This record gives sequence, C-alpha cells and structure tokens, in this order.
Amino acid sequence: MENINKKWEDYNLDENLIKALHKLNYDKPLEVQDKVIPLLLQEKNVTVKSQTGTGKTASFGIPLCQLIDWNENDAVAMILTPTRELALQIKNEISNISVYKRLKVAALIGKQPISKQITDLKQKTHIIVGTPGRVLDHLKRNTIDISKIKYFVLDEADEMLNMGFLPDVDTILKMANKQKTTLLFSATMPIQIVELARRYQKKPVIIEMQSEEMTNRINQYYYRVEEADKKKVLVRILMENKPETGIIFCNTQIMVDEVHDYLEDMEISVDEIHGGMEQDDRLKTMRNFKKGKFRFLIATDVASRGIDIEKVDLVVNFDMPNEKETYIHRLGRSARVESEGKGISLLTKFDKRILGEIEELINDKIEEKSLLRLGKYTSIEVVKSVFLKASLSEKILKDNGLKQEIMKLYINSGKQKKLRKSDIVGAILQLETVKMEDVGIITILDSVSYVDILNNKGNMVRKFLNTTTIKGKKMKVVEAKEWLY
Repeated sequence: MENINKKWEDYNLDENLIKALHKLNYDKPLEVQDKVIPLLLQEKNVTVKSQTGTGKTASFGIPLCQLIDWNENDAVAMILTPTRELALQIKNEISNISVYKRLKVAALIGKQPISKQITDLKQKTHIIVGTPGRVLDHLKRNTIDISKIKYFVLDEADEMLNMGFLPDVDTILKMANKQKTTLLFSATMPIQIVELARRYQKKPVIIEMQSEEMTNRINQYYYRVEEADKKKVLVRILMENKPETGIIFCNTQIMVDEVHDYLEDMEISVDEIHGGMEQDDRLKTMRNFKKGKFRFLIATDVASRGIDIEKVDLVVNFDMPNEKETYIHRLGRSARVESEGKGISLLTKFDKRILGEIEELINDKIEEKSLLRLGKYTSIEVVKSVFLKASLSEKILKDNGLKQEIMKLYINSGKQKKLRKSDIVGAILQLETVKMEDVGIITILDSVSYVDILNNKGNMVRKFLNTTTIKGKKMKVVEAKEWLY
C-alpha cells in the first residue's frame, strides 16, 4: 500500500466535513480515497477495481458530501448496492460524515414498509442509497424522480451481477439523467461489468488497486477434513487460535443453524445471521456483534458484503464458497483497511476445483496445515476453560466520539397535527445558547418527529422543550434511544 502523507485539509473540504472526519477517527486519507476523492470533486466518471475493506465508502461519500448543497430540495446522488445490509451501512457512514453539514440520506431497501420510505422521500432528501429492486419499485410508483440525479454510484457491481440485479441496474441507469457523473466499484471485473461501464461512463478514469493487497494482509491456510468431522474440527480450530472475535461462513441457512447450535451446546458465545431472518433481527444481531456482545458470528454470505466490523481476528470458511470471488469478500471481513487478519478454510474432497480457482484469483498458494497440530480439544469442560479465561470485552465503535456530541430527540407530534420543521426550529432557537448550526436533521412523520441536536447541546434542548410549547402546545420530548443503523 502506498504511503499517503496527505491530510483531509489538502482536498479543500468543507470545515464541517473535516470536523466530522476527525470526530470519526478517520486519521488520514487511505490510498483508494486519495485516488478517488479528487476525481469525483472534478465530477469525472471513475471505475475502481478495489477489494472490500479498503475504505472505498468514504472515497465516494466524502466528495459527494462536499459537492451537495444543503439547499437542494431533491436528491442529487444515488448509490446502488446489492444488499440491504450494505445499503444501511453506507447510509450510516455518509450520515456520520455529513452530520454537521446536515445532509439527509434515505435508504430504499426491501423488507421495510414502502409507505414509510415514501413519507421519508417527501421531505428534503439529498442522497438516496438503495437496492436495485426497491429503487425500481419506487420508480414504477413515481415516488422518486431520478432525472435530477447528478451523481450515480454502483457499489459492489460484481455482486449485483452474481445476484441477478444487473437488468434492474441497467433499467435504472437508462431512466437517469444522461449528463450524470457515474462511479463504479467492483472487486472483480467480469465482462458484463466492463460492458456496463462502457454503456454508462464517458471517458472514465480507471483505478485498479493491487488485487493481492488485501489477501496478503491475511494469514491464509486450510485443513483437509471429512464432511462429518467439520464441527469437531471447527471447535479445535477455535481452541487453537483463541480469537477475540470471528465470523464462520456456511453456504446454507440450515448449516448456519446446525453450527450455531453445536457451538452453543459447547457453551461458546455465538449468534447467527442469514437471509431467512427478519430484517430487524439481522440488524440487531449485527449491532450486537459490532459492540462485542458475543464472540462468534455464524453467517451465510449475507454478511460477506458491506459489514464493516473492526478487529475481526478470524474468518473461517466452514463451507468453501461456490464462487471464487466470494472467498475474497468473506476474508475481507477480517483485515479491514490496514489491519491484519487470519482466514482458515475447511476443505472436503469436493472442494479441489474451487481451491484452484481461488489460488489463481489471488495469485498465490494457500498453505495446507495438518490437523495433528491442533491437539485434541473435545470436552465442553476444556472448551469452557479456554474461552472463560479470555473475557469478551465490549468494543468502542469508531463513531462513538461523534455520537457522544449528538442527541436524537423524539417529539410526540407530527404531520397529523400539522407540525412543521419551522415550528420545531423556532422553539429550539428561543434558547440563546443554541444556534442554527446546532440543529441537525429533522424528520417529521405522521404522528412523531425526530430532531438531531449537535455539539453537546442535546440535554439542554430536551429540558427546555419540556418546559415550553411547540406551536403553542406542550409536547413530550425525550431522547430517542436507538440510532438509525
């Protein structure tokens, strides 16, 4: 990786963005960010071949936040992603980056009430992040107008191809403004993605990060096992490595359940995530894993894209992936950004072909290890003694510093009572010590409203609003306990 000696100030960014970046502990630009940010600020089309975990969300999120004027009433940027989890993660990261600039980011994803999204879109929205299917659904209902979109980002384009979303992406781009600036990010560049870029990008700048860069930061090896022995071998691997946290990937929901139950019976701290779960349950599980509430996450590939979890020590391929590219994305859950990680795979006699394809893709041989080196850890008592010695510590999330200064307030009134943003702002600004720049995004729903109060003034505003009136009426104002994911 190149040594980037630049500072955020070198890009002539808005001081509100720089303030947020420092609060988020984004110490300096990473390589992909340094390459992409100046180009997007010049509104150039860009194609980036970059593997997961390199900091690419900020590479397009920061310049988008710089380019967008708060006074815009209609969305001017759209980011398409293959999964709901990735869409929500991008929404969260861009919302954090732009919090002092007060830009509104809306997520349009499946498994959420479309009526709630339509209500959200009727308010000032600057950036839309969505999955292709749900965005297309909104277009058919005429609830979004993409003719005003100036900036399009296609993230994880190869995964959108693998999941069959490319026809939807093609339809969306055909309906968009022909003068738009388009960015395309993909870990691999199959011919279909190259052709998509040719259709919608005029004279793009091509950026190709080193393909071996991420995998070189991960200590990779595999064990040859019999299918029937996998669960016992998995426990022995965990015992030998003693990771603080890890993700164990399976190919099916049924196998996720089996592995989860097996480890839980061994009294190992685990939880699971797969596509058969309700969206809220998946989000809760991911939040708890990020916070260090449990040690091992058992997952299908729903978690291999767009889940940014700091310091995952170990990734285990309990089942080898069906596609070679998936191996890269799974291991990318470890070795985030510039850290190091470890990836271990369990190979059966049926996995020889995929192993060869993976080694060709990463241009390296994966080391085979002998099971004899693992020792004989089998009893629950031995397992408990090892993992109890290493206490599970709760993690400090990278946006904690930012969110400690911001309080989201809940107000028990909304559109049905004809409450307007100007009513809320007017009431808040009666406090002499509160300025307009202390008031963040305001969201007014049918029966409730939310307002972000910035710069450590949340408690002051909350107490004041409970002693005064808004639009001539007393209202209940409390801290909203859950941040949007």
